[in-house]
Amino acid sequence: MSFLDHLEELRWRLVKSAIAIVVFATVIWIFMEWILNNLFLSMRFTSFPTFKFLCNTFGVCVESIKIDMQSTSLTGQFSYAIMMSIMGGIVLAFPFIFSQLWSFVKPGLKKNEMGVVKGIVLYVSILFFIGIMFGYFVVAPLCVQFFGNFQISTAIKNDFTIDSYMGTVLSTVFYTGLLFLLPVVVYLFTKLGVITPEYLKKYRKHAIVGILILSALITPPDLISQIIVGVPIVLLYEIGVLVSKRVMRKRRKEELKQL
Repeated sequence: MSFLDHLEELRWRLVKSAIAIVVFATVIWIFMEWILNNLFLSMRFTSFPTFKFLCNTFGVCVESIKIDMQSTSLTGQFSYAIMMSIMGGIVLAFPFIFSQLWSFVKPGLKKNEMGVVKGIVLYVSILFFIGIMFGYFVVAPLCVQFFGNFQISTAIKNDFTIDSYMGTVLSTVFYTGLLFLLPVVVYLFTKLGVITPEYLKKYRKHAIVGILILSALITPPDLISQIIVGVPIVLLYEIGVLVSKRVMRKRRKEELKQL
């Protein structure tokens, strides 16, 4: 294919991805009020599943979350409804979008490279949605609970705007989903010879420190929240080490067979 043919193919794959986003965004728009009230604004209440689980399992009970919502601009609610629909459409259409981009890249790979990334669409999609669920049920509620109740003075009332509240929740959930793609990234880089298990082990301490800093940035500054978020990320790193070991072990076996 010529360069222009490649651009034409990429254009159509982007068009297909955009159509998928619009379809899901339209569905979200239709059920906007229900989604907003039951999936996102429900984090303001102690009846949210995460708070009930923490209370029943660990005895860490949330008495109340003092959050009042408002919109301070004429087009505020409408604009954010559109943004929320588009972001939701991207998340729901993620497997299709990734498969379209992958289908564009795939023909350019060599035969040995094809084996490296077999089943990548499925694995990436599964890890992404696991990360989304973790962000939704763990990270986002903890952020809402902490920042909703935090006050430097009782004279100052927490009266948040809808864009501030939803912006924090949606970005936290989405970035957590991307963070859970770490094992896939490690797998690809190991297959391509960029990193090795020894490299990951050597810089494990540095990685853990970085993970703790990352946990502090995306969670409230309390120890329990940082541990709840930090431990799964450390486990993902260790899974990445195991994945890298397996890749290298398989590569050495193939090299021995060739000898």
